[in-house]
Amino acid sequence: MRLTRTALCTAALAALALPMADATAASAAPATAPASAPLIRDCDQPGDWTMGTRAVTIRSRATTHSTALGILYQGHRFTVHSTRGEWHYLTDRTTGITGWVSGAYVYRNGSFCLD
Repeated sequence: MRLTRTALCTAALAALALPMADATAASAAPATAPASAPLIRDCDQPGDWTMGTRAVTIRSRATTHSTALGILYQGHRFTVHSTRGEWHYLTDRTTGITGWVSGAYVYRNGSFCLD
């Protein structure tokens, strides 16, 4: 009788443990991304460069104490080549002037995914 009771308890515990194992396996399956999903979505990409003011001084070095080379006006097209701290090295494609601009005035638009 003792052997029968032990066998029944073991069978009952095994029956309870099986759904737990299936649930663990089922919840782990969606964690992997489908092969067709892109690695980086468009909404994860940094936004375009923009100006937050009407005009900003283009300087020879990344400091306010350096020589002014020109002015980048709002509406001018520009390309940012590199960043050092809070300063961006860029080329004003409208005038051809290349130099440093403070990141307080030239920055990337923010974007994020809503999922």
